[in-house]
Amino acid sequence: MFIKALKLDEIKQMEIAGRIVGDTLSLIGKYIRPGIETLELDKIAEDFIRSKNAIPAFKNYNGFPYTLCISIDEEIVHGFPSTRKLEAGQIVSVDCGAVFNGYYGDSAVTYPVADISDEKKRLLKITEEALFEGIKQAVNKGKLYDISRAIQNYCENAGYSLTRELTGHGIGKRLHLYPSIPNFVPPLLARRELPNVKLENGYGLAIEPMVHMGAKECYTDSNGWSVITRDGSPAAHFEHSVIVNDNSPIILTLRN
Repeated sequence: MFIKALKLDEIKQMEIAGRIVGDTLSLIGKYIRPGIETLELDKIAEDFIRSKNAIPAFKNYNGFPYTLCISIDEEIVHGFPSTRKLEAGQIVSVDCGAVFNGYYGDSAVTYPVADISDEKKRLLKITEEALFEGIKQAVNKGKLYDISRAIQNYCENAGYSLTRELTGHGIGKRLHLYPSIPNFVPPLLARRELPNVKLENGYGLAIEPMVHMGAKECYTDSNGWSVITRDGSPAAHFEHSVIVNDNSPIILTLRN
């Protein structure tokens, strides 16, 4: 389904959904430490989301079995929570979605587990900064590739590569709406599938750079979900849900 401009009352529902997601990620951040099982993080998130009269958006979505996507080091996105315990020096990407009154929020953050290397610190810094460079371009009458170009230039100028197989997306009364939002300007032959849509006030966008310390190639794990860098290099993932609003995009999923 193609994105439609949201009305004011709908944006207010999106704001609530986004606040729940941001608060969930803030809560999870307090539990990121060596020795905790990622499945425990998933349970904490589900309990919190449901306590806010919301529903975990990812659980059972197209068969995904968990509340959170938890991806460690070379896992880019869509990692499964499990009995695996976090270890000092890792980075862990946590992607969270919630549905409130039929409206969706979606956000992700990559956390350090205790002390991490300077190289990983820089990867996290550049990826999050690239997200905000993209968000700056989510303005009325702008073009979707403005977002893509800002993210691509920022990351590639820093010496990193970007996942090509996965993109951001429209968001509203569905978790994933067209158009897709690539983190790169698509080559000519891909522009029919990834069109350069003109942005309008009220559009809900989930912008989410996925950045590799190494090469851009990746593969999907045998579980059918987890996406992993082919060269085993660490990857980071940051995401916010935003509303196009003149020249001042509204970020719905800010964390405390």
